[in-house]
Amino acid sequence: MADERDERKYVGQMLPGIAGICLFMLFLTLMNVFGALRNAFGMGVTKYGVLALCTLLVVGIFGLLRMRRWGWALVLAGCVMLFTGDFFFFERTHSGFFLIRGLFSLVFFLYLVRDEVRSRLR
Repeated sequence: MADERDERKYVGQMLPGIAGICLFMLFLTLMNVFGALRNAFGMGVTKYGVLALCTLLVVGIFGLLRMRRWGWALVLAGCVMLFTGDFFFFERTHSGFFLIRGLFSLVFFLYLVRDEVRSRLR
């Protein structure tokens, strides 16, 4: 009973790790938007697909900063997509950049699924 009262006391309060994850994901999203606008991903459907995913991720980031559960879910999905995409590109190119960025995304995913983080969401 006392544990439930303690958990409710912290609902809506942000952990420092959440703010750091949001800043990093916002930076990656903006870099992908600028890349899409400069036609780095192509000029067709891929460009608009990247822009649509970046838009969803930015909405999720701002939702997570407000400690909303739907924002958490969108950022979690973005971490998984970034992780799988980076590992796919690492397998194809063997570039260490994709491996390091993919591992960061995996660590962010593992941090966000912790019970302590989920219990603070509204």
